[in-house]
Amino acid sequence: MTHPVLPTAELGTGGPLVGLQGLGCMGMSEFYGPTDSDESLATLAAALDAGVTLFDTADAYGYGRNEEFIGPFVRANRDKVVLATKFALVRKEEDPGYRGISNDPAYIRTAVDASLRRLGVDEIDLYYMHRRDPAVPLADSVGAMAELVEAGKVRHLGLSEVTGVELREAHAIHPIAAVQSEWSVFARDVERSAVPAAAELGVAFVPYSPLGRGFLTGAFQAAEQLAADDVRRTQPRFTGANAAANTELLAPMREIATARGVTLAQVALAWVHQRAEVHGLTVVPIPGTRKRSRLAENAAAATLRLTVEELALLEPVAGAVAGDRYPDMAFTSVGRE
Repeated sequence: MTHPVLPTAELGTGGPLVGLQGLGCMGMSEFYGPTDSDESLATLAAALDAGVTLFDTADAYGYGRNEEFIGPFVRANRDKVVLATKFALVRKEEDPGYRGISNDPAYIRTAVDASLRRLGVDEIDLYYMHRRDPAVPLADSVGAMAELVEAGKVRHLGLSEVTGVELREAHAIHPIAAVQSEWSVFARDVERSAVPAAAELGVAFVPYSPLGRGFLTGAFQAAEQLAADDVRRTQPRFTGANAAANTELLAPMREIATARGVTLAQVALAWVHQRAEVHGLTVVPIPGTRKRSRLAENAAAATLRLTVEELALLEPVAGAVAGDRYPDMAFTSVGRE
């Protein structure tokens, strides 16, 4: 299948040049129900063919197995792929519900070596701190990350789920190429401080879950419709009365999609892409998919432009969303704003 090749953008000042839309690989290993390895591998190849060059994983996805899964693809296309992975979110396979955070410098040095080993590469293009532990000074954690750049293990640094104040402090320690946080029609917390700070500093923004974990595509209307092991069954926005209320909020998106002859997913992604103009910064969303058909659909949204009137229809949606993004919002930057 051939696709129009995506436009490109630079992540941060002097950062890597990437396709204007990346690919989140998390779901290829766990979280969203049954996986199909063959189709996932075909999707990786189709993404590259479409001009997607930023591939995003983390050591926490599949307890490291996601890094192992995409490793052969990355190595086979090393001159074309911009590889992003993350550390700091600590999980225990024997206790699937456990979530911890470590920003300890010694842990960071161990984590990067483990990721390099699983991926089978010598250098990570973009290394994110997955979550921030406020108890560890940024001088220590970002300082340790900077040492990885000096050692040649990492090319560029990123942060995930940080406030504007934290981003400014970190950027003063070592240049930050990108901030990755949830940003969508349904989730606009980052616009309080992180987005303005990124625009001011010339840091790119990499929105994860730009499709609201699939909810904005209309693929499901309640968590009960999902597989028993799907993580979305635990997320407040997709359960009970919250799910019913949030389904109603898709109405303006449906109106736009029908009038344009496009999908709900394309409307949602087009909105995210146009945040670049609204806020004056580089925006490279990383929708996750395991299917080639969805990859083509998502990539086409990078050049879809919504009108002023259409954007106005979507403006009030986020403020009306019922339920938090996670069962425990302590794992986000919201409580530190």
